[in-house]
Amino acid sequence: MLYAVSAPSTSISYRRSLDYHGFHRRRLAPARLCVSASLPDANGIKVEYTPWLIVGLGNPGNKYHGTRHNVGFEMIDRISQEEGILLNTIQSKALIGIGSIGEVPILLAKPQAYMNFSGESVGPLAAYYQVPLRHILVVYDEMNLPNGVLRLAPRGGHGYHNGLKNVMGHLDGCREFPRLCIGIGNPPGTMDMKAYLLQKFSFEERKQIDAAQEQGIGAVRNLVLNGFNHSTTRFNLGQKYKYHKV
Repeated sequence: MLYAVSAPSTSISYRRSLDYHGFHRRRLAPARLCVSASLPDANGIKVEYTPWLIVGLGNPGNKYHGTRHNVGFEMIDRISQEEGILLNTIQSKALIGIGSIGEVPILLAKPQAYMNFSGESVGPLAAYYQVPLRHILVVYDEMNLPNGVLRLAPRGGHGYHNGLKNVMGHLDGCREFPRLCIGIGNPPGTMDMKAYLLQKFSFEERKQIDAAQEQGIGAVRNLVLNGFNHSTTRFNLGQKYKYHKV
């Protein structure tokens, strides 16, 4: 079953008066949150904003906090802090928060059913809030990129990333959704891959990841407000060569 719809007119209604800071405690199974992003432009014409679902992949619990495999979770936390969106509601096995970037409504989500079952949250959330595939941004760790290097892409495969593979499975195998890859590098020598993913960063690696996440916030803002454009191309090019000395 295809959970995410692709109709360009699809949107959740976002009321500017909605106090998304007003969730006083974590809630289970919320009623449908009605968000109205219909706002008049300078000519008085009503403009509809299609919402974004931004999902970070990771594992819940203190055991995994700060590990390489959880940089997707960390990115969601950073966006939450920068945009003032509280993550305090549980829905579809995910910790979620609703707010906006500019006038565009966004739903932040951190699946809580462990990495390899992330799609169990992404599919139902996309269906419930009627988010089109082109507006589902998945943030995850990528070993094929050097540590701290980001890449923003409009589509792609799962690259043997089990969390991303599960997301695709719950989107009926579709791969036409954006993703923000956060490079964590490859395991050194003969180190076991699982041990590497669940290992915390060194001091220098941590500094690179923190700087990358700061850059990622700007990239996500640009994507939500402007879509994939020349700024995205420049961003990816800058990331590709950020550690190359001239």
